[in-house]
Amino acid sequence: MSIAGAGLAMGSAMAQQKELRIAYQPNPMQESSIDMMVKWGEANNVKIVKIPNSYGVYVEKMTASLTSGADQYDVIWHNDDWGQLWAHLLEPVDDIDALKHADKWSNDPIIFANKEGKITVVPMGETLGALFYRTDLIKESELPKTWAELVALGKKLQSEGKVKYGFVGGMDKNADWNSTLWTLWNNECDVMLPMHTRDNAVLAKNGWKGGIGQPCGQQVAEFWWDALNKDKLIPAGMPAYGRNEANAVFTAGNAAFTVADTTYWGDFNDPKKSKVAGNVGLAKFPLGPNGKVVRNWDEIWGWAIPKAAPAANKALAKEMLGAIMMDKEGQLAFWEKTGAPPPNVDFWPEIAKADPFMEKLLEMYLNNPDKVHSAYYFPNWSAVHKAYNDAMTKAITGDRADIAKALAEGDEHIHAAATK
Repeated sequence: MSIAGAGLAMGSAMAQQKELRIAYQPNPMQESSIDMMVKWGEANNVKIVKIPNSYGVYVEKMTASLTSGADQYDVIWHNDDWGQLWAHLLEPVDDIDALKHADKWSNDPIIFANKEGKITVVPMGETLGALFYRTDLIKESELPKTWAELVALGKKLQSEGKVKYGFVGGMDKNADWNSTLWTLWNNECDVMLPMHTRDNAVLAKNGWKGGIGQPCGQQVAEFWWDALNKDKLIPAGMPAYGRNEANAVFTAGNAAFTVADTTYWGDFNDPKKSKVAGNVGLAKFPLGPNGKVVRNWDEIWGWAIPKAAPAANKALAKEMLGAIMMDKEGQLAFWEKTGAPPPNVDFWPEIAKADPFMEKLLEMYLNNPDKVHSAYYFPNWSAVHKAYNDAMTKAITGDRADIAKALAEGDEHIHAAATK
């Protein structure tokens, strides 16, 4: 073949290459999943175009794109927090056979199904928070089973000069799962009534009532008020902390306990990033005075396909997402890079055999029969969450005598946000 002929052939091959545009937030979990997409693309002559978006504007930007009917993205990052906000704007993916290998709890139709009952997400991996502790300071036999024991042990370590704080965790609106929400759920309490239901029909029948003004909610606010103001168990600035600020305190060796996403396990044990590397263990959440069973949350991050994407691209995206669900090598690498259980549950037992951390995750968190979903699944959830966080922050940072009033007002604002 002549040089000219070879050039024409190469140009023809390039012209035939297909393309998928992926909208995401730069994050180890998402980037590791996209690594599998790129590998698949290289094997199938599909160019994977990565389009990063910052977390702060992601939901607003994607919502605007989806509602406008624009076809600028073929696959987008999806999350349980906005599952119902987007459900009617996304392509159903029930026809992807590999979904039968997804975790049934975190892929619950109540979160991601549209009005026709069709699922609109393919899981990327599990995202769950867990209680971490300093194994160089605390024996497994000493792990607290109650909040009172957590406070006593934390104060003891502080008084001995071993840590500055007994506990640290995010407490702002984007991170309060790591503080007030886990304590709410482990005190038999919840943001709305009835407790621990996520069925919108039940919530509506009950009048979309807030639940934090109940005695169990007051106990939560009083626990954190005391931790902040009386016991000095937590940093003075923690009510404004996000994940990054809390993680920085823990990895600097300044706290005995933290609650964080398990995806930070790698950072906690990376000597380049953490002074406590090699000395971090996993524990169950301690119970509040009203607590009966340990409750944790366990959800997924996922991928979704906009309805407005071209038909050929939607079909190609489904083929790709189904393929990476079955990519065992890629998913094992995903686990190694992120500490997030991969989307195919069939791979979990194999990982647990080789990795004690995954073995404990399965035992303490993933297989827990008393899990609670980490959000509510109606379009106004974001406003409800803000009303909750505002009320808890006001209760914890104000006068202790005003906690009941702040939470009662919070219930009113939660109701208003849910019904607006």
